[in-house]
Amino acid sequence: MKQIVSTSAEQTAELGRRYAADLHPGEVVALIGELGTGKTRFVAGICEGLGVRGHVASPTFTLINEYPAPFGAVAHIDLYRIGSRSELVELGLEEYFSVRYICLIEWAEKVEGMLPPGFRLVRIEHGGREDERLFSFQESW
Repeated sequence: MKQIVSTSAEQTAELGRRYAADLHPGEVVALIGELGTGKTRFVAGICEGLGVRGHVASPTFTLINEYPAPFGAVAHIDLYRIGSRSELVELGLEEYFSVRYICLIEWAEKVEGMLPPGFRLVRIEHGGREDERLFSFQESW
């Protein structure tokens, strides 16, 4: 497991941009972290690194945003408002687990057991200082 410390929102975005360089179509990134840890900022950096143009916003109310990218699309999924397994099934997440997408899932602990083999896990935690964030990277959990 690799760990990195970010001390600002800009560092978090830059970390996302660098992380994007290793991603390929068909990959799923599961993001876990409390409110305010910078999941969406990290995703915005990933999207920028993948060539997504325009504003990247949290899909908290829409649940899924798709962003066109040079290779196909980025699916940005936010499961914060999902309350049950049946709601997850209705979303049809499996359609985003294909080579057409790079799939970025916030609040991924809600889909434990439903993610494809080989997904990547990014855990983000509050650090000891106000703007400090601790990033842990694993292949899966």
